[in-house]
Amino acid sequence: MKLATLKTSGRDGRLIVVSRDLKLAVTASEIAPTLQSALDDWEHKLPKLTQLSTALNLRRAADAFAFDPKRCASPLPRAYQFADGSAYVNHVELVRKARGAEMPESFWTDPLMYQGGSDEFLGARDSIPLADEAWGCDLEAEVVVVTGDVPRGVSREEALEHIRLIGLVNDVSLRGLIPAELAKGFGFVQSKPASALSPVFVTPDELGERWRDGKLHGTLMVDLNGEPFGRAETGEDMTFDFGKLIAHLAKTRNLGAGSIIGSGTVSNRDADGGPGRPVARGGRGYSCLAEVRMVETILDGAAATPFLKRGDTVRIWMEDKQGRAIFGAIEQTVVAS
Repeated sequence: MKLATLKTSGRDGRLIVVSRDLKLAVTASEIAPTLQSALDDWEHKLPKLTQLSTALNLRRAADAFAFDPKRCASPLPRAYQFADGSAYVNHVELVRKARGAEMPESFWTDPLMYQGGSDEFLGARDSIPLADEAWGCDLEAEVVVVTGDVPRGVSREEALEHIRLIGLVNDVSLRGLIPAELAKGFGFVQSKPASALSPVFVTPDELGERWRDGKLHGTLMVDLNGEPFGRAETGEDMTFDFGKLIAHLAKTRNLGAGSIIGSGTVSNRDADGGPGRPVARGGRGYSCLAEVRMVETILDGAAATPFLKRGDTVRIWMEDKQGRAIFGAIEQTVVAS
C-alpha cells in the first residue's frame, strides 16, 4: 500500500491512498483524516486502508483522481520525532579521514544518532530556501522508516515488527554551520533546516524482496542539475539495519507512533574497498556533496565540488523493475530565502 498527504488549509493535510503505479489516488478521509491519525490506530485502520488500496489498484475505487505529487505535502507534514542515524559507517569514516582524524572502533558497534527537527517537513516538490550560500547547503539522500508505538528496551528483532512505512528523505544540511555547533558539544540545531520527505510512503509488504533483513534493497538515484550524481545501493555497506537503529533509540525510552528514523547518508565503498568513484567514471557516485568533497580532499588535497547554489536542482528516487519510481521523486530547487 502507498500513502500520501494532500496539501490543505490545515497543518496536517488530508490522507490519500495512491495506486501502485502512482497514477491514481483516492481520499481516505472516511477511514483516517491524516496519516498520523492512521498511525495512532494502525491495527484498526490498516485493514480498511488496504481494502481501499486494493480497489484502487483494480481501478474499482469510487472518486479516484489523478495523482499529482505537486499537490502533496510531506506524507507526515510534521512528526512527533525525527531521529537520524549514521548506518553507513563508510560515510562517517570518510568524513573523519578527510580531516585527518581516526575513527573510534566503537563507531562500528554503536550507532551514531541525533535528534532532528520534526515540526516541519518540506513537501517533495517544495523549494529549498537558502538565506546565505556561504552556509554550505548540501543534500543528503537517505532511507527513512516510520514506526508505530515502540516500547522501551525492545530487541532488534522486536523493533522490526514496529515498522509501519518506508520512504526517502533529503536531509538538508548546512555544512558551513556544523563545525561551530559540534564544537559546543550539544549537536545540530541551526545547521539542520527542514528536510523533504518523498511524496509517497510505502508499507513493507508492498516492497516484496526489496525489504528484507531490516534494510531497503535497491539503487538510490540522485541527479544534480539533471546529471547523474549518485547511484548507491541501499542494501550494501549498511552497518546498522533499521532494527538496530530503532532498538538503539528505544534503549531508554518509548517511541510514539509516527516516529521517523533515518538511515543517514547512503554510502558505498568502491569495488576495491576504497572511496567511491563518480558515476561518470563508472562508480556509484555519492548521496551528498560533502562525500565527494571528502574524496577530493583525500585524493587531491582539496575539495573542488561546490555546495548547492540558488538555482541548483536535486532529484532523489528509487525505481522498481518496471522503471517506475517506488516512492515518487523528491525534486527540489534551491531558492533565495
